[in-house]
Amino acid sequence: MVEEKKKAAEGSSSKDRKGADPEPTESAATKGDVVMKDTAAPTTTKKDPKEEEEELSEEDQQLKSELEMLIERLKENNTSLHKPALETLRTLIRTATSSMTSVPKPLKFLRPHFPSLIVVYDSWPSGENKNFLADIISVLAMSYDDGNRDTLKYRFLGSTEPVGSWGHEYVRHLASEVIAEYTERIEKDQPAEDLIKLALELVPFFLKHNAEADACDLLLELEILHHLIVHVDKDSFQRVCLYIVSCVPYVAPPDDISILKTARTIYKKFDEYAQALLMSMKLNDLELIKEDFESCPNESIKKQLAFMLARQQINFDSGREDLNEIICNTKLSENFLALARDLDVIEAKTPEDIYKSHLENTRSAVPAVNVDSAKQNLASTFVNAFVNAGFGNDKLMMNTEESNSWIHKNKDRGMMSAAASLGSILLWDVEVGLTEIDKFLYSSDDNIKAGALLAIGLVNSNVRHESDPALGLLSEYVDNNPVVIRVAAIVGLGIAYAGSAREDLLELLLPLISDSALSMELASLAALSLGLIFVGSCHGDITSTILQTMMEREESALKDSYTRFMGVGLGLLFLGKQEASDATLETLKAIEHPVSKLVEIIVESFSFIATGNVLKVQHMLHLCNDHLDPAKEDDKFQSFAVLGVAMIAMGEEIGAEMAIRSFNHLMHYGEASIRRAVPLALGLLCASNPLVHVLDVLSKYSHDNDQEVSQNAIFAMGLVGAGTNNARLAQMLRQLASYYYREPNHLFIVRIAQGLVHMGKGTLTLNPFHSNKMLLSPVAVAGLITTLTAFTDSKTFVLGQAHYLLYFLLPAIYPRFLMTLNEDLKNIPVTVRVGQAVDTVGQAGRPKTITGFQTHSTPVLLAYSERAELASEEYLPYSSILEGFVIIRKNPEWMDEDKEK
Repeated sequence: MVEEKKKAAEGSSSKDRKGADPEPTESAATKGDVVMKDTAAPTTTKKDPKEEEEELSEEDQQLKSELEMLIERLKENNTSLHKPALETLRTLIRTATSSMTSVPKPLKFLRPHFPSLIVVYDSWPSGENKNFLADIISVLAMSYDDGNRDTLKYRFLGSTEPVGSWGHEYVRHLASEVIAEYTERIEKDQPAEDLIKLALELVPFFLKHNAEADACDLLLELEILHHLIVHVDKDSFQRVCLYIVSCVPYVAPPDDISILKTARTIYKKFDEYAQALLMSMKLNDLELIKEDFESCPNESIKKQLAFMLARQQINFDSGREDLNEIICNTKLSENFLALARDLDVIEAKTPEDIYKSHLENTRSAVPAVNVDSAKQNLASTFVNAFVNAGFGNDKLMMNTEESNSWIHKNKDRGMMSAAASLGSILLWDVEVGLTEIDKFLYSSDDNIKAGALLAIGLVNSNVRHESDPALGLLSEYVDNNPVVIRVAAIVGLGIAYAGSAREDLLELLLPLISDSALSMELASLAALSLGLIFVGSCHGDITSTILQTMMEREESALKDSYTRFMGVGLGLLFLGKQEASDATLETLKAIEHPVSKLVEIIVESFSFIATGNVLKVQHMLHLCNDHLDPAKEDDKFQSFAVLGVAMIAMGEEIGAEMAIRSFNHLMHYGEASIRRAVPLALGLLCASNPLVHVLDVLSKYSHDNDQEVSQNAIFAMGLVGAGTNNARLAQMLRQLASYYYREPNHLFIVRIAQGLVHMGKGTLTLNPFHSNKMLLSPVAVAGLITTLTAFTDSKTFVLGQAHYLLYFLLPAIYPRFLMTLNEDLKNIPVTVRVGQAVDTVGQAGRPKTITGFQTHSTPVLLAYSERAELASEEYLPYSSILEGFVIIRKNPEWMDEDKEK
């Protein structure tokens, strides 16, 4: 029976299908009719919205009916029904559950009644019930957003019950309306105290419910961030501070300063002295730094703070010998050599170990160029100086017989650079360094003597010695000596005392700037050295002297290539000081010589360095728009505008990424002076950070038709990979060495780049950012930019007689390590995880700060994008940032599970 029924059903359905087919002989009109009918069919079956609503589940239908009944009760004149109806409404709204994508059911069903509820509200007399209804209308207004900010309006009209009782979504919606209303009132100059009072009710709710970001945003928008200090507790302060500090690059001054000061106060409230000091150093406020340092009660934490000050090269007398020793970096050499022994890289390397010439594809059919040329020997001098930097031994200079013969394999100023390389090899080791260098001070050759003076300056780079050997030895050579000796003494003093702001050096060097009888070389280098010594100090006397000199010097003198270094010296005084340089910029506009525009750009770039200021970046890019003819107009300023883009954008990842994209356009459409500066700007943006796409771009530019572009690109490759031992980059440079084997100048730069990549045998970095990229070392960035300035006219400087300017990289050199010390400052190995740093700002819970980690025992090397964390809780660090020197203590609550077993 069942089967028969099935067949019958199939038969009838097939008949229906046959009947539905149109007849083949039908006319077009009939066809049209059929189509019309078909298309019209769905409209007849389309359900009415009312019908659709009727398809609600029984539960929903019941809820809807109940809500409508409650609304009707509110409209009735019987006031005794109003309060129970309102209470039921409140219970239904509060107990409703909602998903991430849907509105709670009561709000959805009450939405059509919103206008009628407002009419009811207006008709009621003042009293408790009216306030109660205002609360409910305030909540309903979330789903009925008509731009009138009704949620906020009726919140003020309603009762004063806790704002959080209506749930998180209501509080967030209310916060957004508070911000919008505040902005509007400020524009109209209306009072906003009531809004601030309400905002301060919302903040504790946000902080209690893991919405720190919402609390901070609300207070930032209402410009009352200082109220945060009262509300944070020991559980939320770390997340709050992390969030507000990460906002700093995106807010306009002076908000950035108020954020950092708030974060500092919060850290101090919870006895996080290391983090508070970090904020003070970011503010670059010496008074706050001293206050943080001196107010710290714990001796071990104070030592940790001293290490942080030493890294940023902030010097002041702490009144205690042991702390002064740390602040002056006295132990840096000793600890660095301990790291070298631990990593088994103590043995000296020769330039040939770096070149690996046997791997270069030199064309055997063509006879090789004379390998022992002075140019190539000079290159080997620099490679030797960079590769063995800080190790205190090498195979060319430290052996007396070898060193004499090696120095004489160089010519003229090459001998100066060769003798100065001792300063790099013995970097940070003042006492041994001075003994080794001393013998060259008595040389009869001025170049060798000058090299020894420069070496004294280099050895003292980044370290301070109580007996001030650099000042004692170099000051007597600043005046009345051959030019080469005076140059070495001036540059040596600048490098040795970079960032120290010593007034006694001012008296020594300032007269050299204003002395019009001196060559522009000496005057500019004196200005540069003073810029380095007083970096970021806005020193009035030096500023006015440099400006006066530029106004009074003859036009022919200002055309000298060295003038740009006078500009760099002036710019360094305003490093990171933003608007403080405005008066100086106005004065520069009054100087008629074209060099004033170049100096103006340098000063502006330095002032806004690493701020990510978009308007300034746009201004710099705008200067690159003009297509100038170098024969008629001075276009040098455009090179510095390109470097300016990199300087302003560095340190802020999004800005840096956008700058790299802009450089691509400049390379396509820019004039020669712009194209030559692009590789240098890339080198500055990614110093010691070998990003694959940047290396590929530089590799392409290294074969450019313009010689200066290709030379700068090769040097930039060295900068990008400095101290990383990057194998891919080393291979690229070996290929370039064989490609340019007939070009002595190109080969010279390739060799230097190879030396930089293997700098310190892979243990050093040139990147000026440290402490999780939060702080910019002014001395390091000054050294980097001075070296890049030399490459804006490499024919005159690096490939001419001023190759010693490459030694300006030494102030930027620092070991890229993590070394853990016990409270007696003895090296103590602990297990740490090292992995790629992860941005955890604003993330819920306790997210992992590193990913793809490997476990090592300290001391360990850290790459630019890496971060370290302790592998177990056996030890507790005194600093939250594991970088450089970190003092650790045994965790008293730690129990070794293995021992228990």
